[in-house]
Amino acid sequence: MSAISPRLGQLYGISVGPGDPELITVKGLKRLQTSPVVAFPAGVRSPLGVAQRIIQPWLQPHQTLLPLDFPMVQDAPQLQRAWDQAAHRSLPYLQQGQDIAFVSEGDVSFYSTYTYLALTLKGLCPDLKTEAIPGVCSPLAAAAALEIPLTIQSDRLVVLPALYQGEDLAAALEQADVLVLMKVGAVYAQVWQLLQRLHLLDRSALIVHASQPQQKIYRDLTAYAHLAPPYFSLMIVQVKGAKF
Repeated sequence: MSAISPRLGQLYGISVGPGDPELITVKGLKRLQTSPVVAFPAGVRSPLGVAQRIIQPWLQPHQTLLPLDFPMVQDAPQLQRAWDQAAHRSLPYLQQGQDIAFVSEGDVSFYSTYTYLALTLKGLCPDLKTEAIPGVCSPLAAAAALEIPLTIQSDRLVVLPALYQGEDLAAALEQADVLVLMKVGAVYAQVWQLLQRLHLLDRSALIVHASQPQQKIYRDLTAYAHLAPPYFSLMIVQVKGAKF
């Protein structure tokens, strides 16, 4: 008689919020603490990645930690290799019947590495079951830090991810009532100059490390032409709203 194969483990994408460990949802926390394997993007410039730092207070001693390497590059072949390697490192745990909780800062459906890992694993194992648990994304945390509504009534919200081009930004400003610029640090100087030309600096705010202990807020960017914001910086432009 052949041995019964263990059930295939399940992959959970758990949103852990922008930085404050208390912003994880109750459902996300329960699933995190009951999963035998916890995976997360490995740290790039520090021993602990952002997601791992967020969940550190909630981890259990018996859990297996699985850091996965995801380079912060735009090169498609290099990214695909990283996703493939991460999937092949994760697959043996799932094949042994162990659930994996993959944690991601912000929300797992909002510009998240979880999407690529889940798709790659499903390509290797079509029977794999997945579940995404939503959470607080950084634009919402930034608005809360500013103590403003992100949108009201019929406001049109436009969100641009990192590494947008000048023409993309100009077009978005024509369409948006409220504009959110993600990971604005690398292009801050160009963005500042465009906002100056359009007389929008006093309607713009920069939030660095939203919800984290080192959070810093800059309201009305008129006097901040020479800032060098870090990677986790976000800008909100109230194109047709009140001035900051």
